[in-house]
Amino acid sequence: MELQGHTSAGPGRLDATFAALADPTRRAILARLASGEASVTELAEPFSMSQPAISKHLKVLERAGLVSRGRDAQRRPRRLEAKPLEEANAWLETYRRYWVASYQALDGVLEELKARERRVAGQRSKRRSR
Repeated sequence: MELQGHTSAGPGRLDATFAALADPTRRAILARLASGEASVTELAEPFSMSQPAISKHLKVLERAGLVSRGRDAQRRPRRLEAKPLEEANAWLETYRRYWVASYQALDGVLEELKARERRVAGQRSKRRSR
């Protein structure tokens, strides 16, 4: 099976997506945004960090294309952008298929060994009963 190390978005975007996802705070922000848009203040609430610190995380997510900024009167809510996650998932899917195929091949070898072992055990049993 041939593995491909890029997506239609290019390796730079994929690198930015995985770099952004590497931080647990940013993953938690994305999880929160999956349930709907939120302001920086709302996003900062569950964390023991300042709004400027949350804003830095949001800038990383925005550069990766994972979050966009809206405009609602005085509010600037952030919203989740799923396209980079879809691209990362497509890249990972290639490797998932590789591992599934590898495990299926291993299962075949194990079944073959078990069948051989049963045949040998059956032959021993016949010899003993003679």
